[in-house]
Amino acid sequence: MRSTIRLFQACRITLFTRENCGLCSDARSVLSKVWDTRPFQFKEVDIVKSKTGPQWRELYDFDVPVIHISKSSAPEEQPQTVSDAVRLMHRFTTDQIKVKMDEVEKA
Repeated sequence: MRSTIRLFQACRITLFTRENCGLCSDARSVLSKVWDTRPFQFKEVDIVKSKTGPQWRELYDFDVPVIHISKSSAPEEQPQTVSDAVRLMHRFTTDQIKVKMDEVEKA
């Protein structure tokens, strides 16, 4: 049973957000729809409030929401390696997220 769960959660999605962000609320809704058909590990980073927020804020201050999609076994994202990230910014659909998840899983 556990190996089956691991197969279904082959990806980790990190949502970079901020408080009172309408697009971020929309992004959560889209991610929820993806989760309903294709579970993944999830982490949310408030670029203003979190300990690592200031570094992410420099990168994404005007771009939230941003999602990074990686293999669940990959190390956590670091601001200095952001150019390697598989990501989507601003507005994205469930289909766009699933395509990126496929790319990550096949890599």
